[in-house]
Amino acid sequence: MALPQPRPGIMDIAIYEPGKSQVKGPARVVKLSSNEAALGPSPKAVAALAASLGESHRYPAGDSGELRAALGAAHTLDPARIVCGAGSDELLGLVMRGFAGVGDEIIHTAHGFAMYNIYAKSVGATPVIAPEKNLTTDVDAILARVTPKTRIVFVANPNNPTGTYIPGAEVRRLRAGLREDIVLVCDDAYAEYVEAPDYESGFALAGETENTIALRTFSKIYGLASVRLGWGFASAHIIGVMERIRSPFNVSRPAQVAGLAALADKDHMALTKAHTKKWRDIALQRLRGLGLKVGDSHGNFLLPEFPMVPGKTAAECDAFLQEHGVIIRRVDSYGLPNYLRITIGDDEEMAIVLDTLAAFMERT
Repeated sequence: MALPQPRPGIMDIAIYEPGKSQVKGPARVVKLSSNEAALGPSPKAVAALAASLGESHRYPAGDSGELRAALGAAHTLDPARIVCGAGSDELLGLVMRGFAGVGDEIIHTAHGFAMYNIYAKSVGATPVIAPEKNLTTDVDAILARVTPKTRIVFVANPNNPTGTYIPGAEVRRLRAGLREDIVLVCDDAYAEYVEAPDYESGFALAGETENTIALRTFSKIYGLASVRLGWGFASAHIIGVMERIRSPFNVSRPAQVAGLAALADKDHMALTKAHTKKWRDIALQRLRGLGLKVGDSHGNFLLPEFPMVPGKTAAECDAFLQEHGVIIRRVDSYGLPNYLRITIGDDEEMAIVLDTLAAFMERT
């Protein structure tokens, strides 16, 4: 029987693998594999979610107008230049569909978010990979790979899974070195965690140029990963393209009301940020004290490198942790087989994961 055939290249796409969420055996499981917020969502967002369920028979506001207005007020941005999506993932896909296609090229860094590559192939474009320098975005490497076919450049800043960032001046140098017809996507999913004084989110550049978009998400510091909510800020031209191809009612009413409540609860966000920094610093010291190489991270996770020594490898550590009910993230698919990514969890979770890691490293 002849089966329907997908477009050329679709079957070459590797299916995205999210962080593992379950293991068999242990009675208690500590899940630190998906960069979820350590303290969960704002209680006010939870209450708003619960209250919205009675209106589940109603379509949501198709333009997310109230949420866009609140985002604009919170960040001093023009709401007319904001677009909301079912997670920033959807917005990445809209940018790709709107500005790239068969025969075009997109550029992302060697250890950038896996969906850049997947979305490129889904529209028939060719992903071009720029090497990094010390697991950090290398602007010169990106510029060296620009060709007449280049249509989009993706930069995650900070980057997942490496936790590294580039200063605002470097992002601006990248933009200045790109042709005007190339869209620069500043994927700032972890921006709220950054404290480096030379960091600059993509908002300013997106506000000053016609060819840059800055993306944010409610999945990380706001703790709303399951409701799927993201947003972007760009020129009227870019937003106009995305609005024409996004699905109607793409952001659910529960997501919109939860987003509004989370955005207004600045105390909870500040508490989550402080907690994350505290445990990121503690974990960094503990891991280095165990003899592991760990770079500074500017997200809500760490990326220790394990030695290629039998009994001490990343794969063996991952297996040991799972046996003890701890799930973290293998990053082999990102070309980092010697590393494991550890999300910052709550107090109890962090004590458990660090003690279990110590038990693994101290085995004879």
